[in-house]
Amino acid sequence: MRYASEGPWRPVIACHCSQCRKTTGHHVAATSVPREALEITGKPRWFASSGDARRGFCPTCGSQLFWDGPGVNISVMAGTLDAPTGLATKGHIFCADKGDYYEIGEGQRQVLGADPELTTQVK
Repeated sequence: MRYASEGPWRPVIACHCSQCRKTTGHHVAATSVPREALEITGKPRWFASSGDARRGFCPTCGSQLFWDGPGVNISVMAGTLDAPTGLATKGHIFCADKGDYYEIGEGQRQVLGADPELTTQVK
């Protein structure tokens, strides 16, 4: 399975919610792209992770590739992109849920919960 997109890619956002941490083993670093701009070859496996979102996985290796929730964009796990990406981390969401075994560095926006400014807009 493969995917491709010419973008526009949103800056990377780190999500520290307990669900992201438990499904990946650490916080998630994801970018996003408009759904219609993402071309998927093959069929990911989808898991309904909540009432309004699902996670997409590679059916061969099990890697988490996508988070698909409300809005016009689909999130793509930044670590699955080929380098160089040209992207940078813009901020952190759900910081109130972060693990107790790490610290979030200074200098980037940190939000205790959800933040539509960070997660739904392509800039």
